[in-house]
Amino acid sequence: MRLFYIHSAIAFLGVFLTLREERLPLPYNAVSASVFFLLLFFVLWLSSWFYRRTYFHKLPKGIMFGLFFLKEMLVANVKVAFDILTPHYYMRPTVIAVPLRAKTNLEIMLLANMITLTPGTLSIDVSKNRKILYVHALYVKNNDVEKVKQHIKNGFERRLLELTG
Repeated sequence: MRLFYIHSAIAFLGVFLTLREERLPLPYNAVSASVFFLLLFFVLWLSSWFYRRTYFHKLPKGIMFGLFFLKEMLVANVKVAFDILTPHYYMRPTVIAVPLRAKTNLEIMLLANMITLTPGTLSIDVSKNRKILYVHALYVKNNDVEKVKQHIKNGFERRLLELTG
């Protein structure tokens, strides 16, 4: 693990020194930052025979996790905004006990924070044995608590455990 950090620092320094020359026609913008990232990633990939390659398998999962979280944020924001702007309230607030597969404090904290950051849901508490997360959800249609639990477990928790495990 320490070797990966050393290689990351060396690769970052090398790519940074190469790209910071004034004679390069690269302005500092999103395109050059993406080129910098891809070049850094490629240099690290070339030196990956010194350590485990799992770091490079987790990058696509991390990107997909970020996109999933952004989609969930967008959908939840639109749902809450629609509910606020229309005269009829669609809220059916409920407190749900979600059984956890996450074991470590980091995994539980990340899951609880992601749930809280998504509008319409709020993490309330974790049981003393750290097996249950209590969540307040605003939109539980027809008292279908299982659907909300499965959405949290198969959406947020499964993707988070893929990254941390």
